[in-house]
Amino acid sequence: MSEGIVYLIGAGPGDPGLITVRGRAALMKADVVLYDRLGTEALMHLCRPDARLIDVGKAPDRVAMTQDETTALLVQLGKEGHVVARLKGGDPFVFGRGAEEAEALVQAGVRCLVVPGITSAIGAPSAAGIPVSYRAMATGFTVVTGHEDPTKDAEQNDWDLLAKVPHTLIVLMGMGRLPAIAERLIAAGRPADQPAAAIQWGTTPRQRSVVATLGTLPQRVQDEGLGNPAILVFGDVVSREPGLARAGRGPLAGKTVVVTRARAQASDLRSGLELLGAQVIEMPVIRIAPITQSPDLDAALADIAGYDILIFTSANGVDEMAARMTERGMDARALRADQLVVAIGPATATALAGHGIRADLVPDRFVGEAVLEALAATPVEGRRVLIARARDARPLVADGLRARGAEVDDVAVYETVAERPADDVVQAALDADLITFTSSSTVTNTLTLLDDAQRARLADGPLVASIGPVTSDTAREAGLVVATEADDHDIPGLMRAVLELAAQQR
Repeated sequence: MSEGIVYLIGAGPGDPGLITVRGRAALMKADVVLYDRLGTEALMHLCRPDARLIDVGKAPDRVAMTQDETTALLVQLGKEGHVVARLKGGDPFVFGRGAEEAEALVQAGVRCLVVPGITSAIGAPSAAGIPVSYRAMATGFTVVTGHEDPTKDAEQNDWDLLAKVPHTLIVLMGMGRLPAIAERLIAAGRPADQPAAAIQWGTTPRQRSVVATLGTLPQRVQDEGLGNPAILVFGDVVSREPGLARAGRGPLAGKTVVVTRARAQASDLRSGLELLGAQVIEMPVIRIAPITQSPDLDAALADIAGYDILIFTSANGVDEMAARMTERGMDARALRADQLVVAIGPATATALAGHGIRADLVPDRFVGEAVLEALAATPVEGRRVLIARARDARPLVADGLRARGAEVDDVAVYETVAERPADDVVQAALDADLITFTSSSTVTNTLTLLDDAQRARLADGPLVASIGPVTSDTAREAGLVVATEADDHDIPGLMRAVLELAAQQR
């Protein structure tokens, strides 16, 4: 049996992009992942597809697993030889009971590696535009837990002493006892009119903040309906430049965006949207599947050097063609140096370069019409052309070249297969602010999985962002209103279109 190891990983304050590089790497190789509710669910897409996921979260009204049970399970899994990722919100050693888990593992002889994370004590105020230190008014900060009851005689926090500390005071897990904490601090001499703030779901798209004074904060929090998880900040730093709050959040903060792309391809769009502040719902409605049994593909590969022009209409087509070549012991050396290689866009050209093939021609627009326009000055009569495409793709390029006398082999190298997301994901998507479509198949497959009532909600609900005119036409034909369309028909272009739409709505 191989030796097990447990990684105690600080997941950060909530924004999935704030996990460290080392934490991400450890999570991606774990075969068992223990996670809780404080933002760690958003990192589940990084886990191995075959990883065992165990919810050990605790909330005031729900305990999936007690702390003793969690610690015992970590020891058991480590002794069984598993690679375990224990995801903990914030930093494992900041009020997360990570030290207790680490001690138990070490005492049991299980290898343990602590991966530090960004604590919400710093991350949440930063995201709300509150600097925890400021040279002119706060040369330090103090972090305490509010989980103790301030009315108890035996509590460890000395609120009388904390009231007199001139630094910023940060209280984690104190929302349930906020009135008592505020009363105790004021009674001990902390000014009732000192600026104060409560920050709920800090660094995430759900972030909400209330800025008031120490004396008025409890009532303001109640009026605004803020709850856990949240942190409290007391000190003059709360009153700094209000515009700093915008610096801590992206332009898509507060927006929920649906990604319908295939899960294997969704990471670049998802990460880009999250970096801009959006809450992303992954609802993959398609899956890319290779076409392995194809006489046309076999014949094309057997004579690939005999073609004069090679046309690739997507990065998927490139990757699948390369995979089929590898299966046959072939690589880029099977091509002729004088063959004209055409890529429909930069992403396709990049995919070709990754396989050692340089694209000679990349049209300015990433649609079939642009490929024909780009080849307008190229003699094609009597020349052999291979088009590597998706099954059911438009025959536009092939028909256009045949009309000019070319000998065209139009070969499907992959297909998009419908996927069915979980019902709760579909329901959440229908309540989102925006839904993105990256191909006609994502539109048609989304509509296929919806019933009549859900289709009506989609038509009247999330705004639609399309990657290009073909996708937009499919959406409009289905009765959807396209709110924005990418000028450049790729993922960066789609994100720019989403940003412009959000700016128009502000």
